Amino acid sequence: MNPVAEALYQTIRRRRDVRGQFTGEPLGPDVLRRVLAAAHAAPSVGLSQPWDFIVVTGAATKAALHAHVQHERQVFAATLSGERAERFAAIKIDGVLESTLSLAVTYDAARGAPAVLGRHAIADAGLYSVCLAIENLWLAATAEGLGVGWVSFYREDFVRELLGLPAGLRPVAWLCLGPVSHLESTPDLERHGWAQRRPLEAAVHHERWTSVPSPVSALVPDPPTHQTAPGG
Repeated sequence: MNPVAEALYQTIRRRRDVRGQFTGEPLGPDVLRRVLAAAHAAPSVGLSQPWDFIVVTGAATKAALHAHVQHERQVFAATLSGERAERFAAIKIDGVLESTLSLAVTYDAARGAPAVLGRHAIADAGLYSVCLAIENLWLAATAEGLGVGWVSFYREDFVRELLGLPAGLRPVAWLCLGPVSHLESTPDLERHGWAQRRPLEAAVHHERWTSVPSPVSALVPDPPTHQTAPGG
């Protein structure tokens, strides 16, 4: 494997959804620009680039979001009982206050409208584009030695009001970003016994969905055979 490919695969394997390892140390503007540029280089349906990135550093804004997240944590916790409740109690769900900054990533469905090339049959293609930008950002941050945590315990209406988003802009992600002490070798939810990864072989199917997945090795076609034409 060539070094570029190996570095990419290592970055993918190292990437973690960070909660408790943020140091709060400063983040240089050049590094932030590189990470945002990687996000902005993502593919998008019809080249609509329907994303925007709101950099949040203000203590008051971060505190307001954190308080809202903790409320939503309590709402979710109230639905649990027994061992599940005990496991969730030990899980940290955000690093809003500890991380250097936050990034709110939004989706503008009107960008490029009304004729967004490629979106006429798949209405969510624009939303998928925003998610690709987020993944680009996440991998770039990991390559830079930074941590990213995607906060999902919030109500969209709350974030709209908190950030003054205009009508039509949807907050897709609130990301915590910054230097970290380290990246865990095992994802938090696995370490806490909340969930386990499915093996790749359980998620791959051949030609159409089947109840029994197919081994990946069985899906690689044999190389074509080149027959010599008669008289050749």
